[in-house]
Amino acid sequence: MTTKAEMIEIIKAENPTLQVGDDDQGYTQLSAADYDATILQWAENRLAKETAKAQAATDKAALLAKLGITADEFKILLGGN
Repeated sequence: MTTKAEMIEIIKAENPTLQVGDDDQGYTQLSAADYDATILQWAENRLAKETAKAQAATDKAALLAKLGITADEFKILLGGN
C-alpha cells in the first residue's frame, strides 16, 4: 500500500503546478499553501479509494472462504465461464 508521503510525491510529479480559473476570466496559479493543501486533499482521496478497494478484495476473499468456494467457482455459479 502506498504511504501518504509517497502518494503526495506521485501527485506532485503529475501536477507540478495547479491553476484555477477559466478561459473567459483567465487562469491564476495557486499559491504554495493552496497548492500543498490541494495536493494533500487529492492524496487523501486517492488513499481512501485504495483502502476501500483493498478492503473490498479482503471482504470478497473472506466471503468466498466462508462459502468454501474459489473465485472461479463463484463465476461459474453466476453463469460466467
